[in-house]
Amino acid sequence: MRGFGELEQAIMDVVWAAEEPLPVREVLERLNRNRPQPLAYNTVQTVMEILHRKGWLSRAKDGRAFRYRATKDREEYAATLIDQVWATGADRTATLVRLFDELDDAEVNELRAALAARREGRRA
Repeated sequence: MRGFGELEQAIMDVVWAAEEPLPVREVLERLNRNRPQPLAYNTVQTVMEILHRKGWLSRAKDGRAFRYRATKDREEYAATLIDQVWATGADRTATLVRLFDELDDAEVNELRAALAARREGRRA
């Protein structure tokens, strides 16, 4: 199963948290706020370009630089990881039961409401 690497995940977290598209320099500054060893601009730029090629980021020219935004949200990413688990041949029911065992009562109620709304949407 292949998810984001550590730096890819950190970059996506910054982009997902942003309210507007960000240039590489702004992503770099936000990443380096919490790092003991600062990242290099070229490193972040390269990984953002890889995420762009993978389809996770879109970019638009802004002067001499690009501004990047996420093309998919966190929930789509999580669903992609779950799809990869299903592709391994894992028992879906057993996997879901284990996942749901970890939910608290409020999360179970939210899930029930979402499933009910989905069911109602299909009937309409």
